[in-house]
Amino acid sequence: MSDFQCAAVDLGASSGRVMLGRVGSGTGAELSLTEVHRFPNRPLRLPEGLRWDILALYGGVLDGLRAAGAATDRLASVGIDSWAVDYGLLDADGRLLGNPVHYRDTRTEGVAEEVWRSVPAAELYAATGLQYVPFNTLYQLVAARGSAQLAAARQMLLIPDLLSRWLTGEAGTELTNASTTQLIDPRTRDWSYPTAERLGIDLSLFPPLRRPGDPAGALLPEVLAETGLAGPVPVTTVGSHDTASAVAAVPAADGVPFAYVCTGTWSLAGLELDAPVLTEASRLANFTNELGLDGTVRYLRNIMGLWLLQECLREWDNPPLEPLLRDAAAEPGLRSVVDAGDPDFLAPGGMPGRITAACRKQGRRVPDTPAGITRCILDSLALAHRRAVDEAQRLSGRHVDVVHIVGGGARNALLCQLTADACGLPVVAGPAEAAAFGNVLVQARSHGLAGDLPRMRSLLAATQPLARYRPSGDRKAWDRQVEEYDGDAPSA
Repeated sequence: MSDFQCAAVDLGASSGRVMLGRVGSGTGAELSLTEVHRFPNRPLRLPEGLRWDILALYGGVLDGLRAAGAATDRLASVGIDSWAVDYGLLDADGRLLGNPVHYRDTRTEGVAEEVWRSVPAAELYAATGLQYVPFNTLYQLVAARGSAQLAAARQMLLIPDLLSRWLTGEAGTELTNASTTQLIDPRTRDWSYPTAERLGIDLSLFPPLRRPGDPAGALLPEVLAETGLAGPVPVTTVGSHDTASAVAAVPAADGVPFAYVCTGTWSLAGLELDAPVLTEASRLANFTNELGLDGTVRYLRNIMGLWLLQECLREWDNPPLEPLLRDAAAEPGLRSVVDAGDPDFLAPGGMPGRITAACRKQGRRVPDTPAGITRCILDSLALAHRRAVDEAQRLSGRHVDVVHIVGGGARNALLCQLTADACGLPVVAGPAEAAAFGNVLVQARSHGLAGDLPRMRSLLAATQPLARYRPSGDRKAWDRQVEEYDGDAPSA
């Protein structure tokens, strides 16, 4: 029997890529990824606001599938994951009604307060388990009420589901991504119909729910012709929220309690649980209950993440990263710290100035060099990781022995070491391509390979290089930072 080979489409906020995944079909542990195509994801600022260039993304997907087909004699499956919350609207003829709105668009400003007048924040959390983030799909839909576009819509598709429909002609709503809309009940793993009814949201716009591993159709003849692939090529539903795929690819040892930090544009830090935590204390701590593979719950907090550094690098004309990180490592630690979850950092542009302004406002030392600002960002992220891991344990009643860092930040040795120092726990870093690995493994499992979640993680641990970091430095200095932050934080 030949090895299983599939294409993993993995779309991030700044770029997309198509990876060729291979899983061995024999007795040995074999798992590999090869990037066959990468393409930019450049949002467009139009007169009406910030939009995703979804047609360019679809073109990149087709180019990537063509490259994947050229790299293998047989493509057994395709799976798609992307960022969450955003969506496209289709009319009665199945045509797209404009480019999807970007979650960083300003249309949801002040919408939460309007929602809470109909469904108080505590009731909304008890029903959906989602932390307050101003761009959740629920707030986007309320912001769109009364628009001609929404009035004309007959179907609503989250970004991976939209691309899947264009590839196959079939529509569905993948559950892990749907759980980020603030319209899913995490206890029933179905729509929260009472919430939608109270807010006038028409859930019939969404096609039926799908679970990771479900079939999602096959590539259309015109897609096969465009990409040069030999059909049939099935499309498999994966954990289409990239964080769900990334958490599935945490290489945790079976039976060892762990926390995870999925790092990239965002840091998603938390625990994997069997049931949601819907307490008022959890809401006030701003933790979210998103759904994962095999009945799991991703209990986590959204933190602004490496977006802070990415935006600074852009302002600095993209200097080489490694020398900057070396200089940042030589800077004194914990002299300048900001709240990495501050919504003031959400919008693009002017990030170095906003970080120094936040330091000045808090009475902190103001960093005045790229190395100093970079160290401020990484110290702040490590502190935010520490607070999220500590609070997730307290609120869930679960204890962890290790922190796994996956995603692009796993390559940042300074961030990984600082997270180990802040948490006082060992950190295992890798794989950096966690979302793509999770995507591939769900596809392989749907074809009879890779096994259950512990076996998937065991395969990753056996085949992928991992870096390990032990806590070092002054633990009490991090404790003081947590105490200072908690003392300064506004009450909820």
